[in-house]
Amino acid sequence: MAGSRGVRRALRWGLRHGMIRRAVRKQVAAGDLGARLMIDPAVIAEPFAHYDELRRRGPLVDTGLVRISAHHDIVSAVLRSADFGVALRMPEDLPGIVKLAVKAGGRWPLGPVEPPSMLAVDPPDHTRYRKLVTRAFSARAVAALRTRTEQIAAELLDGLTARAAEDGRGDLIEDYAALLPATVIAEMLGAPVAMRRQFLEWGAGAALSLDVGLSFRDFQRSERDIDALHSWMLGHFDEIRRDPADTILSTLVAAHDKDGALTGDELSSIAMLLLAAGFETTVNLIGSGAGLLMAHPEQLAVLQAEPEHWSNAIDEMLRIESPVQRTGRVAIRDTEVAGLAVPAGTSVVTLIGGANRDPAVFPDPARFDVTRPEAGQHVAFSGGVHYCLGAGLARMEGEVALRALFDRFPRLAPAGPAHRRPTRVLRGYDSLPVTLRTPVSA
Repeated sequence: MAGSRGVRRALRWGLRHGMIRRAVRKQVAAGDLGARLMIDPAVIAEPFAHYDELRRRGPLVDTGLVRISAHHDIVSAVLRSADFGVALRMPEDLPGIVKLAVKAGGRWPLGPVEPPSMLAVDPPDHTRYRKLVTRAFSARAVAALRTRTEQIAAELLDGLTARAAEDGRGDLIEDYAALLPATVIAEMLGAPVAMRRQFLEWGAGAALSLDVGLSFRDFQRSERDIDALHSWMLGHFDEIRRDPADTILSTLVAAHDKDGALTGDELSSIAMLLLAAGFETTVNLIGSGAGLLMAHPEQLAVLQAEPEHWSNAIDEMLRIESPVQRTGRVAIRDTEVAGLAVPAGTSVVTLIGGANRDPAVFPDPARFDVTRPEAGQHVAFSGGVHYCLGAGLARMEGEVALRALFDRFPRLAPAGPAHRRPTRVLRGYDSLPVTLRTPVSA
């Protein structure tokens, strides 16, 4: 039994990642920059000069595998256009002979890039799913959460203060940036806060699946973590049925059990995505924002003297260190983008991190400036029907977390090399050692 599961997993890996890895390596050998952005660790760690080079090569560069753009106008147009849908799905859009291999590979986990995930479906299904959860992320709902988020930040900073009294050091990601959004989303969904570190571990595995061309080892971890989260979620649904509450998950369970508005897979997929997406990108925002302010004390001084700039500062952080660096779309009909013909079925990679440093929109784009007037023109939250559902929540959490952090530890400083996540779709730190120094009283 275990052997057959291993064979099926190997088939799934080969179909989604193995064949792509081979094709991308050939492109790298041929000198293709877009392919290097997919598999070269050095390029993934510092992609911005490569985004600039791609931008110089044209508005929509044909790599032989996909078309790719780091231009703000092209990226915005593709993300907002009704002529584009979400990128090629597995296994729905595969040739017939490959579908047979997919069938032999067994059931695909309910990951973030597999239908019925909201990230992997277009209207009308996407519209139906989104309507069920939009109210929980409205501006009014987010504003009501601010006080509780401030309380969570204060509690976590108390823990950092205790650590400062011991050795004056901590890891900003593990001890703060990860825990704050994980706590907020767990409480919103009615999930046990005591499990937040486990959710973070499962979420990190699930996040790997956003990348294509994974190694078999990373693919194994991703599937196992997604399956573990799914198994836990099914048990949690039973608890909700026994003791329903006024939470998003209770609403979704009722939509499945009473209204029949969701299938079982749709219920699980939406619930898992809300939980993981509720902290994955916000961890990156808080960690990267803290890193930027430590590296640019003059910008921190501006915020300390003029705190009214904090909201704009969050947009500037999202722009210069976009938590999501790329996303994909596929043309669902023959169309044009900025006068360029794009045939139906063409896959387009939109480099969000590159668009957010396009000098045509952001003068001196590598400069971090918390008062930058055009900071809000970034596309860090995507665009169109797939605009990030939790954008308002992420902004609020980022501002609360960073304001509270630097109010408590105004002399926060790095305490060793930071370590970035190995992913290329998501950009952020998984470790950020800091010297806490003397905290200000809470």
